[in-house]
Amino acid sequence: MWPLFSVCVFGLLGFISGQDHAAHWRGNDRSGRCQYTFTVPSPSEASCPPAVTGGPEMEGLKARLSLLEVLVTRLTGEGKGGPGSGSRSLKDLQTALTQTMGERSQLLAEKERLQRDVEELQKRMEDMRRETERLRSRPCHPQTPPVQPNAPLQDRGVRTAGGAAVLSHLVSGHGTQRDTGSLRDPAWQYGGSLAFQEMKADVTEVPAPSPVGSEDRTDCGELLSISEPVSHRMADSIAGKYGVWMQDPEAVSPYGGNMVWRIDTVGTEVRQLFGYEDMDQLSKGFPTKVLLLPESVESTGATMYRGSLYYQRRRSRTLLRFDLATESIAARRDLPHAGFHGQFPYSWGGYTDIDLEVDEQGLWVVYSTSKARGAIVISKLDPNSLEVNRSWETSIRKNSVANAFVICGRLYTLASYTAPNTTVNFMFDTATGQGNPMSLPFRNKYRYNSMVGYNPAQRKLYAWDNFHMVSYDVTLGRQ
Repeated sequence: MWPLFSVCVFGLLGFISGQDHAAHWRGNDRSGRCQYTFTVPSPSEASCPPAVTGGPEMEGLKARLSLLEVLVTRLTGEGKGGPGSGSRSLKDLQTALTQTMGERSQLLAEKERLQRDVEELQKRMEDMRRETERLRSRPCHPQTPPVQPNAPLQDRGVRTAGGAAVLSHLVSGHGTQRDTGSLRDPAWQYGGSLAFQEMKADVTEVPAPSPVGSEDRTDCGELLSISEPVSHRMADSIAGKYGVWMQDPEAVSPYGGNMVWRIDTVGTEVRQLFGYEDMDQLSKGFPTKVLLLPESVESTGATMYRGSLYYQRRRSRTLLRFDLATESIAARRDLPHAGFHGQFPYSWGGYTDIDLEVDEQGLWVVYSTSKARGAIVISKLDPNSLEVNRSWETSIRKNSVANAFVICGRLYTLASYTAPNTTVNFMFDTATGQGNPMSLPFRNKYRYNSMVGYNPAQRKLYAWDNFHMVSYDVTLGRQ
């Protein structure tokens, strides 16, 4: 009993004596149980040494940092000339240089070939000019007996070969005369006789012979054939991979019908309109006029008509009429419900949703709508106000054809824009409202045709084929 009492007394005394140096706390732990905590200062250490923080997490982080340092060291070493890097770069440069030199050689060969073609054409033109001069300088011998004064006029010889005999007399004068610079009035030979006056009246009634092939130009029937393409110019830069070029079939002042217009359509802000005095200046690449359009152009669907450029404003269904004389926007109108900017393009793409065309009957637009579900819709437009006068919905899907053009109120579509030998595969007649498949040969000479448009004055198709501006002659049947 006494030993236990002694221990308790000594413990109490030690607690009382150590109250200045020790402390205790009492509180519940996480499980709710009461927990006593005692704190005793160290008799030998003034301060605690810094504890290691982080534990396993810090060690893992250090390991990952070390691994990253190793990887960065390796990458830095390779970037500064690691094994094989210099030789690989040198080989790549040599390969690129070889490819570039090969392409340059091909372009030079193509340039030389084109120069030879131009020289050959110039030589042929010179030969034709000389032959023309030679034919003009030859005397035209009379095919009929000379007409005597006061002699009765014979019917034969006046109308022979459509009046050629009488015209020969008028041109050649009195048998051996060689003056071809002008047609002289031959009345001085025959005095003022009544017989000569009758002959003169008869000659006036004889119609002048028509040029070869002019009979077809008065017709506006179905498309019968398309000639081989004729190249006029190649674009100068990558901006001309796609484009549109045209001539105004009903040109007005201040520009004539020989003026050629061109737009390179690669880019986000296409606004430059280049004008060339004629085809010869186009082939030489010398524009006489460069106009900056007030609003940018969308794709290759522009056209020229009656002194105005008609085009689609970029990223919209808005049609614009740009007047060349005033160099300003003369009319604008939204095309109702038309898809735009890639909703219903031709099969080659290029945001060709809206395609403006011109033919013998006026201004047209080829497009599609959500209601038509992608089928081609063709509408006749008022060229002044751009208002839709009438529309037709066809049965052919717009994205299934490469391009389209309009001739004599008939819509024609192309099957492919890359195949060198493709076809005009569909025709829709707005006069009857009926469409029919067809197969008319068409050649994509440079294998990427991004634009086809018709010029009714020239009876030609203008196309933009992989940097090249080409044209085709067309033959139409009788109405």
